[in-house]
Amino acid sequence: MDTVKVRSRIYDALLAEHLTEHRQMAFVSGPRQVGKTTTCRNQANGYLNWDNLDDRELILAGPARLTGELGLDRLSKTKPVILFDELHKYPRWKQLLKGFFDTYSDQVRIVVTGSSRMDTYRRGGDSLMGRYFLYRMHPFSVAETMYQDLPDPKRILRIPRKIKKSDYDALWNYGGYPEPFLKRDKRFSRRWQSLRTQQLLREDVRDLTQIQQIAQLETLVRILSARSAHQLIYSNLANDVRVSVDTLRRWVDTLSGLHLGFLIRPWFKNVSRSLRKEPKWLLRDWASVDDIGDKAETFVGCHLLKAVEGWNDLGLGKFQLAYLRYKGQREVDFVVIRDGKPWFLAEVKHRDEAIGGALGHFQKQLKAPFAFQVVVEAQYVDADCFAKPRGPMVVPAKTLLSQLL
Repeated sequence: MDTVKVRSRIYDALLAEHLTEHRQMAFVSGPRQVGKTTTCRNQANGYLNWDNLDDRELILAGPARLTGELGLDRLSKTKPVILFDELHKYPRWKQLLKGFFDTYSDQVRIVVTGSSRMDTYRRGGDSLMGRYFLYRMHPFSVAETMYQDLPDPKRILRIPRKIKKSDYDALWNYGGYPEPFLKRDKRFSRRWQSLRTQQLLREDVRDLTQIQQIAQLETLVRILSARSAHQLIYSNLANDVRVSVDTLRRWVDTLSGLHLGFLIRPWFKNVSRSLRKEPKWLLRDWASVDDIGDKAETFVGCHLLKAVEGWNDLGLGKFQLAYLRYKGQREVDFVVIRDGKPWFLAEVKHRDEAIGGALGHFQKQLKAPFAFQVVVEAQYVDADCFAKPRGPMVVPAKTLLSQLL
């Protein structure tokens, strides 16, 4: 076995806790190649992959056939764990799971994985409300290279810890997706990135959407790949791709659902106002961003999204990631909202610079306890960024990000 490919994930602990504590199905969603199947198979006694023709035939035969094949009609000391992989590609996947869960939930634990957002493509079937918990899986992060246990619910932030230089350099240069992060080979990384994009366009788009204009969609993907950490002006993008604005919006939402990137919106106390403003786009794979400033912002943004979504999925509060932009073009890269109130602001720099005026201005206006200028190249400082509320402060990314997920 190639030991370089074996490394524990925080999601091992997350899934183990779920299967111990909850009867609901675990839905594990996330980008291609993020490690969903590997993590879930570690917990599973039985495995069915929709992309495997033999498994597909068994799934289509219905719950009764599944019960016999999986041994659910036999006495067992513990409840077996059954993993359905990429099941959302089956048009009636919700109906199948509802019937299977309602009949056998006392005899089995069910895990379901999918590359797309599993609540995005509603292809009929009855509602699964109350029958599952959704967990969103992300690539390796600074904190996850050191912490694989779940955070303390009483204090969700980690104790600061210094990351190995080799791990930090690998994260920055190759990204956090397991294979390129662990292999650490530039040639492999380039080929991996190219293949992942091709699979997303040629397989995921074909299987999960009604989009026919693949050439124009490829044009949009090329444009978006060069505009990570930038605000999207839909009308300009629509002109570049030569589609209507409504079509362009749907395509961007589709690419977000397929995890090419994600959108964050400007935050206002008035939620409806924020929805009318143009969002900012960030790629899921910061290693593919060429501009060094955009790469730094994308790097930190992906870490913040992982923390926000992870805390939400674990039931540790209600968190939201947004950015700040008001009149006079003042802007702060990120703001993390906790239970409806601004918690901390983050302005990202590649190298150390004087703190900009916008950070202090927004912190005062929003009464946020913390405001950080996050410097990607700064050396680690062994101190808690959240020790006490204070004015704008320059912090190393190595310190701040080690306290997240």
